Order: sequence, then C-alpha cells, then structure tokens
Amino acid sequence: MKCEHCTRKECSKKTKTDDQENASVDVLSPAQENGEKCNTSEHKVLAVSVCPQSLPYFAAKFSLSVTDASRRLSGFLKSLGVHYVFDTTIAADFSILESQREFVRRYHQHSEGEPALPMLTSACPGWVRYAERVLGHPVTPHLCTAKSPQQIMGSLVKDYFARRQNLSPDKIFHVVVAPCYDKKLEALRDDFPSALRSSRGADCVLTSGEIVQIMEQSDVSVKDAAVDTLFGDCKEEEVRRHGGASSDGCLVHVFRHAAKELFNEDVGEVTYRTLRNKDFQEVTLEKNGEVLLRFAAAYGFRNIQNVILKLKKGKSPYHFVEVLACAGGCLNGRGQAQTEDGRADKALLRQMEGIYADVPVRAPEASARVQELYQEWLDGADSPRVQEALHTAYQGPGHPANSRDIKW
Repeated sequence: MKCEHCTRKECSKKTKTDDQENASVDVLSPAQENGEKCNTSEHKVLAVSVCPQSLPYFAAKFSLSVTDASRRLSGFLKSLGVHYVFDTTIAADFSILESQREFVRRYHQHSEGEPALPMLTSACPGWVRYAERVLGHPVTPHLCTAKSPQQIMGSLVKDYFARRQNLSPDKIFHVVVAPCYDKKLEALRDDFPSALRSSRGADCVLTSGEIVQIMEQSDVSVKDAAVDTLFGDCKEEEVRRHGGASSDGCLVHVFRHAAKELFNEDVGEVTYRTLRNKDFQEVTLEKNGEVLLRFAAAYGFRNIQNVILKLKKGKSPYHFVEVLACAGGCLNGRGQAQTEDGRADKALLRQMEGIYADVPVRAPEASARVQELYQEWLDGADSPRVQEALHTAYQGPGHPANSRDIKW
C-alpha cells in the first residue's frame, strides 16, 4: 500500500458527523496538515490496525466467516505492501480495564458538593468532540479519562512495537481501519502526539467502506494471510470481541467489575431494559429492593441530549452512561453498511449483527498479553507511565480548533 491513500478524496471529503446533522466536517489525514502527499521514503514500516467492529462488515460483504474475512483483509493489505496488520481488540482491553478502575475511584470520590458521577464513556470520538466543542463544563469533567482503543493502539504501535523493532515512531506509518468517519477526527487530537515525541498515533484513518472500494477496484492477486501480533511471534490469535452487542462493550465490563469491587456481587448475564427506544437502555444492580448501581446506554444524539439535560440540572439518576454518537452503535457507523444513497443498509446491518454476536467473547481481564504489557511496557498497572500512555485530558469550547477539525 502506498501512503498516497492518505490523500484519497474519500479520506478528505466533507461529510456530516455520524448522526449530527448540523455539523460540517473537513477531515484530512494528520500526515498532510498542509495538503501535501505523504513521502513514502520517510517510512520504513507500514502498519494497519483493524477495529473489531469492521470485521463483520467485511465478513458480510464477502460471505466469509469473521476469521476468514480477517485473513482475507490481511492478505489484501499485505499484497499492497503493508508490512503488519494488527487487531485493535488488545487496545480495547486496556481502555476497558482503565475505565473499570476509574469508575470505582469516582464512585468512592463522589459527593453532592463535588459530583464525580455519572461517568460518561469516551471511546466515541463524535461524542467526545461534541462534548468538548459544544457542551464544555459541567459535562467534560464527567468524561472518562481513559483513552479510546484507537488512541491506545497508536501508543502500542508507535511506542511499544516501535521499540521492539528498534525504530523511531516517525519511521512507522500507522493506518487505522474503522467503521466511522469520526475516527478521522480523533486522529487530529492535539494532546496525543506529546506522548510519542511529535509522532501521531494514527497517521491515516480509512473507513471499512473505503477499504472495500479499494478492494473492489484492485486487480492484485490476493492470498489470505495471518493477522500479526505486537509481540513478534508467529502465533495468530483468535478473533474475539467484548461483551457489547454492537460496540466494545464498556458498559457490560464496567458493570460487572463495579458490582464485584463495590458490593461483592458476581454478575453473570447482564439484562438490559429498553426505555424510550432501543438505543436508550438501562441496567441495574439491585439487592433487597435497593438499587445499588444504575447504568445506561445512550446511542444517537437524541438520546444523548436527554442524558445531558438531566445531568446539567443535577438530576441524573445514573452512575455510568455508555455514550455513542451512532444510533445502533459502532456496527452502524456511517463508514460502513451504507446504501449508495447514503442510508443505512438495514439488511446488511442485521447480517453483521448476527456475525458479530457469534464472535467469541473474552473479558479484558482474561488477556495474559495485556497483563504482560502492563509490566513490560508500562512498568506495572499503578505506574506513572499508565497515566501518560492510557489517559487523556479534555478541552473546552474556548480551545482553538485545528484547521482540519470539525466546525460545530
């Protein structure tokens, strides 16, 4: 693959932010702040990281299992010159684990005078940008400070993996394949390069739909290839997912962790109760008629507005809210499962949901690789390096926007 893909018109076109009709977006790869093409001679290694919510789209489009779709995609990318293809699930492991720990801390710190709850998830860049650019205080202090899987994957590739390969971060060109256009915005975050010595974690973001367009237009011969690991071994890891029905499942994992840590309650199946609509659901932990924990999932801006209105009035009933800009969750990202006229392909989406549901679930705590990385990469789970590599801070509406950034 050539770095010119960063300048494809699909990557830089103006598009509306997912489910946000009043937004005007001009998104370019961070690799070309002044519009110039990326010089391939500057990079020694080209790496691509694929989001787990993209795989069901490829599987459905090409009538393959998720595992076979993953290998087909890896083989295609490597036929174009990509050196490494990674799965971002390991980065989501870190994001969820840090969110779990932060929620427990916030629960203990919460008071009426200094409310630390509800904690609002921060993995969705469309939602986070809206919170920063429009809402500001008192909403942004409620955002979870754990970095998103895309940001953490950037650190893993440009820091941990780069050091294993004896490369400086700027010698790796890192492309992310994601289900929505808002991930392009996320790559432009101003605070992210500091931890990587001026190298951005993601140099280019392509949506799943853009990759399929490239595949359909290509005439290269493709052989399936194994997905790589960050550890340099040859063993291909099983495709897996987290507990959410259409996202990374932060709510499910934080809920179980909080129930055990705070109330010594073991939660098996998590039961959702639908409220206003299927994209606004509630989960509670009850004991002896008392509600101990009240969590919610709010997908799409109409539901988000209702959550924010109550929060601003100081009347939020929730301890935790999983917030996603896309109605239907990440599988329904506008960068995939769309008809030619730009509408959601409902039949394809239902097929993707079935495929995603069949992917084996593994809790982030069960990953031996993640525990190894906490020690080898970050010097332990309680090290100061964890804060730098896995957490972020949020800007307010007064912060100057990047020239390529969203205009609300």
